[in-house]
Order: sequence, then C-alpha cells, then structure tokens
Amino acid sequence: MVSTKFYTAIFATLFVSATVQVGVEFAGLDYWTAFGIIVVLSFAKALLVAAYFQHLRWEPRSLSYLMVIGLLAALALTTAASYSIL
Repeated sequence: MVSTKFYTAIFATLFVSATVQVGVEFAGLDYWTAFGIIVVLSFAKALLVAAYFQHLRWEPRSLSYLMVIGLLAALALTTAASYSIL
C-alpha cells in the first residue's frame, strides 16, 4: 500500500501544476504557446490522477488498455461532433 506521504506529494504536484497553468494564462504568451503548455500540463495531471488516485497503476494492464480505448473513443466522438457543428 502506498503511504499518505506519497499521496500528499502527488496532491502537491497537482496543485503546483494547476498554479503554473494559471500563471501561463496571465503570462502574456501568444495563444498557441500558452495553449500547448496548458494541454501538456493537463495531460500530465490526468495521468497522475488516473494512475494513482484511480489506482490504475496497480491494476492489470488490460484494464488500463480498456481505459485508453474509452479515452480514444471519447476523443473521436468529440472530434466528430466538432466537425458536425461547422
């Protein structure tokens, strides 16, 4: 079992990452640079949450692959919906 210290470290990492995202928003960077930084940080935060707080790190790989397939399906549906709006 993972210790409370470890979960606190993950929480602190997520907190710092969210703070950096807000800082990027107000830093005055051009749109696409800020967008890229925020997307990368959001992806890293999503991986941390899924791996440790949803305990996927200790589950069988098949369950993790199933989660990735669901994520890709949601991404495909979102992309298809965005093109249908045009």
